[in-house]
Amino acid sequence: MVAHVATVAFLGLEARAVEVQVQVAPGVPAFVVVGLPDKAVAESRERVRAALAAIGLALPPRRITVNLSPADLPKEGSHYDLPIALGLLGAMGVIDAETLVSYLVVGELGLDGRVAPSPGVLLAAIHASSHGLGLICPAAQGPEAAWAGTIEVLGAPDLIALLNHFKGSLPLAAPEPGMMEEPAGGPDLAQVKGQETAKRALEIAAAGGHNLLMSGPPGSGKSLMAACLPGILPELTPAEALEVSMVASVAGELREGRLVRRRPYRNPHHSASMAALVGGGLRVRPGEVSLAHLGVLFLDELPEFQRGVLDSLRQPLETGTVSVVRANAHVTFPARVQLVAAMNPCRCGHLGDAALACARAPRCAADYQAKLSGPLIDRIDLHVEVAAVSAADLVLPPPAEGSAEVAARVAAARAIQTVRYEGHGVRTNAEADGALLDRVATPDEAGRKLLTQAAEAMRMSARGYHRVLRVARTVADLAGSDGVGRVHVAEALGYRRRPPTN
Repeated sequence: MVAHVATVAFLGLEARAVEVQVQVAPGVPAFVVVGLPDKAVAESRERVRAALAAIGLALPPRRITVNLSPADLPKEGSHYDLPIALGLLGAMGVIDAETLVSYLVVGELGLDGRVAPSPGVLLAAIHASSHGLGLICPAAQGPEAAWAGTIEVLGAPDLIALLNHFKGSLPLAAPEPGMMEEPAGGPDLAQVKGQETAKRALEIAAAGGHNLLMSGPPGSGKSLMAACLPGILPELTPAEALEVSMVASVAGELREGRLVRRRPYRNPHHSASMAALVGGGLRVRPGEVSLAHLGVLFLDELPEFQRGVLDSLRQPLETGTVSVVRANAHVTFPARVQLVAAMNPCRCGHLGDAALACARAPRCAADYQAKLSGPLIDRIDLHVEVAAVSAADLVLPPPAEGSAEVAARVAAARAIQTVRYEGHGVRTNAEADGALLDRVATPDEAGRKLLTQAAEAMRMSARGYHRVLRVARTVADLAGSDGVGRVHVAEALGYRRRPPTN
């Protein structure tokens, strides 16, 4: 007899249908798994054998063959344990094999028969919903799966509970969707004293989704201001929350079925590898740039990152996606991030201060900043110099404006962009292409003249020219202006500074 159980293989944020075919036939006793299984899938034989023994069942002394179809699609991960076990129980006649056909199954098995969580349940639930199937998954991830819609979800704590459900003796209760994740507290802009220019740049970056680079001496508040950014960004829309949660689900970072509502904020250390930043590994996983999708990727001490690692961000920053290509896999993850970076002007950090600067200044500054490639710098919309905080600033009372006031202006500017780009597949000014900018961000005559002169004097690339237009459009949105004027272009050009290089 052959039992059939549906499951999925994960390729990025795509769930591919996989059929688990289990045959119990006469022959020399054996347990074989075929269909390009990886090490984790091949080891499922022992987990399934032990889990069945834990509930009082022994494998029959026959030849057991498990085929994962399609056979030419690589199978990775431990979520194949439960579909293999249920397929085996169906082939043995313990469970009605026809009942299993209407479910998609994912889950890892413990040696004692418990069903353990596995990454990607939300994607599996959405796939099951689109194919008219129910879902059997670990009980801990039932609330996560329930977000997929009106599908039947069976959250199983262990194999015994599943057997009791199918026999009708103790049906499993349908899980409720997990609660929305409560926003985590963070620093407030009211804590930042002085730095008015940098705070204005932060507001513009938040309003238009622009990339930002802050350069200044140690202790000037760059990291603090970057940490304030999530507090002034608008919450994710329900559609965006689902999109971000799907990435977190694949990475195994979705806790207790809680959908994420606050925009992600990722802050990797400068020792991060290329695979950690853009994704990869033996089992291809999303990197920091994808885990920060629709949120903020903060890179502190920017020149301390390996140059190759930084340059790997050039494509994601431009396209909003990252493609990880391996010999046996081609996986694409979303990566629409807002890059915020901070750096010292030189290695000692005190360039321009004769009392503190090292003996190699200004040569050390040129060497330090040359670690950043021109194409990467060209993709950063706002460059701001952050001055050292003086004692006079520190004794001032807290600013009258905090994150709440700035967040209100940012939300109003984002609302304008939502209406403007409806139907264009664009969320913010930072995502608008050249053709779209020509329609919505063309400056008036004075602004166009200023921009043309500046583009020639600063030797801007076409990318740089359009990025200035995007920033100018955001400045106009914050001012509530329908058109882009000279004053908006002038402010945008003020942030188009490029660090000196060799």
